[in-house]
Amino acid sequence: MLNKSAAVFIFALLIVIATCSRSNIPDSGSALVTDEHHPFGKYEQPITLRIGMGVDPTFKSYTGETPARNPWVTAIKDTLNVNIKIDWMVANENMEQKIDLAIASNTLPDAMVVSQFQLKQMVKADELADLTEVYHRYASPVMKRIIDSTNGKAMEHATFDGKMLALPSVEAEDISMMWIRQDWLDRLGLQPPATMEKLEQTARAFVERDPDGNGRADTVGIVTGPSLYDDFHSGPGSFNLNPVFSAYNSYPGFWLKSADGKPVYGSIQPETKAALAKLRDLYGSGLIDQEMGIRESPAEAVIDGKGGIFFAPFSGGYWPVPEALKNNPRANWQAYALPLDADGHFNAKMFKPTKSFVVVRKGYEYPEAVIKVANLILRDEYKYGIDFQPLRITLAPRDEISFSVKALHDVMAGESKPEDFADKVEYSLLHNDLNAIKNTKLAPYDRTDIQYWNTRGSNFKRAYSLLVGGRNLLDPNLNKVSSIYYSHTETMETQWRHLVDAEMDLFTQIIMGVAPLEAFDRWVEEWKRQGGDRITDEVAQAMMQR
Repeated sequence: MLNKSAAVFIFALLIVIATCSRSNIPDSGSALVTDEHHPFGKYEQPITLRIGMGVDPTFKSYTGETPARNPWVTAIKDTLNVNIKIDWMVANENMEQKIDLAIASNTLPDAMVVSQFQLKQMVKADELADLTEVYHRYASPVMKRIIDSTNGKAMEHATFDGKMLALPSVEAEDISMMWIRQDWLDRLGLQPPATMEKLEQTARAFVERDPDGNGRADTVGIVTGPSLYDDFHSGPGSFNLNPVFSAYNSYPGFWLKSADGKPVYGSIQPETKAALAKLRDLYGSGLIDQEMGIRESPAEAVIDGKGGIFFAPFSGGYWPVPEALKNNPRANWQAYALPLDADGHFNAKMFKPTKSFVVVRKGYEYPEAVIKVANLILRDEYKYGIDFQPLRITLAPRDEISFSVKALHDVMAGESKPEDFADKVEYSLLHNDLNAIKNTKLAPYDRTDIQYWNTRGSNFKRAYSLLVGGRNLLDPNLNKVSSIYYSHTETMETQWRHLVDAEMDLFTQIIMGVAPLEAFDRWVEEWKRQGGDRITDEVAQAMMQR
């Protein structure tokens, strides 16, 4: 299933692609390569690569860039002699339907980014090019090291009957966390809310005590979107309620191990019902955005300076916080591993390393061009940024965020120098991070409030995301919770979308007071009858075969 929140906020939610600076990557070099058979080789004659892509309709470029005209399109043309053409472009929220139609009609563009579920559909329809040879021949050494770092897991998801039919992403380990207006807390004399009880009190204060000081009752406590949580296919996404569920030891969308060792689905557990009851109370009290699911984008409330709390990965420092700062440079957004559960733990859902794939249409004449474009994006993202990257997937070591946070702290404390990390080529943004940090982070270096930042610095978004958001991956109260199963069973192929859509619809209705809390119990029985029990048995069988 495509997570709707992840789709709507693909430019925000997708975390940073690990890329490689020319100055410290041995396989790239700064000179133009004219050998077509090199990972960065330029074609003698121009070729065309037609792609399909989703866009966020609410995203605005302040420099006039568009998906069809931007530095990436230019760089790919100049470096590789590849002309990127957009075969079709739709809003991210319509991407799933568009891809389904393309699969059904066998009208794929030359290349595109798809989910695991869509990949399997394309494989069954025999619509994809075999990338086995071109990957081994053209993938850069750094790309290969990153993919190999998953101990074969990433390649396993992309391989069918011994053929590599997609280029898999490798995601840095990240979590959903609380982003909160620290300046509002300070104005109202409050501390970051450590428990659900404190979260409720804080959200109420944000709604009722005029935290922005404008004399109007126009502020929102907790901002969320139409997707309430991330399931085992996706995440961590932005503007959902993962940490609230987890504070009740509820993990909807995950497969868990019961006391007797058998797999159970987290959404149907009593803990999830308890979490829904609390969320229902919060919404009914006006503490959760009353326009959840109605706004064109839930980020509106944050960007407009009206929202006080939202949950997102470390990349909240990439978006929407910088947009909010344009409207209010004093908006002091800070991130915390909160709220805690009854035992004082911050329970964080952890997700598989591969969630998206670049696929190439069977019959495309230049499949190696897709690998070359991926090499270039991996190498040069530090130069051109993440906006409008064609065929964008994440390629990063699993510990890329936490490793970078520790390295930045060491350099700021004077315990290390940037050159001490010159051999860490897989952490390809690190070279730029370390050399730019003291022009971006102002003293004192142990304070992350907004007044201690050069918000106009070229590396501000990245550094702020790491030192404000990424630091929570090192929180001592962090309790990592993984799904015991991340793949698809046979029945999931036909039933899962229907089951999950019904689940999300009902949970939303319960929270908003449209359906009674007791509807949860009736839904659980219906879920079991409509394929849930069969899927659970299939998951158990798959686990036994490992």
